[in-house]
Amino acid sequence: MGGDQMPRFGGPSTKFRLPSSEVSADLDIGIVGVPLDIGASNRSGTRYGPRDIRAESVLVRPYGMYTKAAPFDSFQIADIGDAPTNTFNLKDSIRIIEQHY
Repeated sequence: MGGDQMPRFGGPSTKFRLPSSEVSADLDIGIVGVPLDIGASNRSGTRYGPRDIRAESVLVRPYGMYTKAAPFDSFQIADIGDAPTNTFNLKDSIRIIEQHY
């Protein structure tokens, strides 16, 4: 979505301002977030990573300034949301994530 359609500070929060979608065979690339940080004792806060990447990725342009590559035009790409997790149990979180996808 370009700035002429929606300002960068408006609209739904998705990674790279891509459309949001459910998991679909029609997608070439599905970008997923895993809001989980119980697997590392020294990196708490990574559970906010998917949300923060969505917030910061609005600044990414839809094409490479130097290469002129436009991956968002070449592939069907969507933000497919965050994987569900169990905040208190790492093994259960892994099972839930695997079942979800």
